[in-house]
Amino acid sequence: MVKLKIGIPRSLFYYYYKDIWENFFDRIDVELVISPKTNKKIMDDAIKYSNDEMCLSLKNYIGHVSYLKDKCDYILIPRIDNYGTDNQTCTNFLAAFDIINNIFDVKILNYNINLNKKETEENGLINIGLRMGYSIKYLKKIYKNALKKAEEKRLSLIRKNIKKLESEKIKILILGHPYNLYDELFGKQIIKILEKNNIEIIYSDLFHSDITNKLSERLSYNLYWKYNKENIGCIPLVEDKVNGIIFLSSFPCGPDSLVNELVIRKIKLPYLNLVLDDLDSMTGVETRIESFIDILEGMNNNV
Repeated sequence: MVKLKIGIPRSLFYYYYKDIWENFFDRIDVELVISPKTNKKIMDDAIKYSNDEMCLSLKNYIGHVSYLKDKCDYILIPRIDNYGTDNQTCTNFLAAFDIINNIFDVKILNYNINLNKKETEENGLINIGLRMGYSIKYLKKIYKNALKKAEEKRLSLIRKNIKKLESEKIKILILGHPYNLYDELFGKQIIKILEKNNIEIIYSDLFHSDITNKLSERLSYNLYWKYNKENIGCIPLVEDKVNGIIFLSSFPCGPDSLVNELVIRKIKLPYLNLVLDDLDSMTGVETRIESFIDILEGMNNNV
């Protein structure tokens, strides 16, 4: 029997939910088709199908959908509105379904996350499984197991990230969304530059999100973007343990442009604000990073 093929774009949602998705769908006998790491062809398609007002990260997502459109039966695209009134997501997380539906002639598998309406990830995935003929008892069991495995993996990564704060090397907190930090053409290029310069990299997304979400109030008491709160909330945790911060965002991200500017005005640590747009060359970015490292090393030697 030929398995149903479900495509997952390696962008945006992927970096938050991939472990749950992979563990869940593995138990309902479907084949996941994950797009490759971002490459020039994917970005060329991203530009082709996008408009100028879209942020670089959304364009990238569209490029990954373009890669998958003829390689699977459905593409998984959730609609994520909020995790409560004070934990909204970027509008692109809600609008991606409609954007893709209007650009491509593809079948979309979707579910909603809107805690204000009691629409949860668990219910969404279970409903998908019910449509495929599985029992609700079985689906609840495999979702619980998928969530447990994903949380165990994340806790392991968090422990390693926190352990690096003990390093004697120059430590830089790189603050950004996972879909930027870990993308092959975005954050990975910056990470390679930092590693080449013997920098200990601390990742903003690898802390306990319930803690960082709350700590964000020290920098902004009325911020309501969930992922921005979790990002900036790690600063109070590490500000006395790192030498500097690199803010990484994609142009023209609305939440990041507002939040990063707000935070930059309040912190005392040295910082570098990188806004990625043109990816044809990283030479200018590399020069700025190396200059920033020189400043941090000079300050560290004078302590």
